[in-house]
Amino acid sequence: MKNIFYNSDMTNIPGDKDIIYLGMGCFWGAEKLFWRIKGVYVTAVGYSSGDKFNPTYEEVCSGKTNHAEVVKIAYDVNIINTFDLLIHFWEGHNPTQGMRQGNDIGTQYRSMIITTNNNQKKDALRSKDIYEKTLKKNGFSKITTEIVDYINFFYAEDYHQQYLMKNPMGYCGLGGCNVSFEK
Repeated sequence: MKNIFYNSDMTNIPGDKDIIYLGMGCFWGAEKLFWRIKGVYVTAVGYSSGDKFNPTYEEVCSGKTNHAEVVKIAYDVNIINTFDLLIHFWEGHNPTQGMRQGNDIGTQYRSMIITTNNNQKKDALRSKDIYEKTLKKNGFSKITTEIVDYINFFYAEDYHQQYLMKNPMGYCGLGGCNVSFEK
């Protein structure tokens, strides 16, 4: 399958694809992480789970809208199931840092899984329990990732979409714990 990326309305997503929203801190690096995963059909970045309709980047960064920077991921569950997709999520950032990822601090950088169906929710909760035990064995504290049902999503401005593809030397503080997920 050839991956296609950002489409501002994402109307070309076939109905057989699942959609999940993942917040891992800076959405630039999070989006890039999912580009190379077989089964990911399309990605886009935006703001989710906040209190303002269609916020701007500046408003989200103010901390007053309660939005998180997230990646919208459409994926083919026949190629990669939700649980295995979430392994990339857990290993790709530090889910124990609360409202931050590395030097990026604020509510917009919190770790989140935003589910769109019950199977995703079950996989999110199960994978969190498994990875939290592994992290604790390796000296980390409990996972602070929020797992919530879909509330809202607003596309980030066009210059944020595929940012690290357009700007390969761009900064993103995304980094994992260097702890592999133990199934």
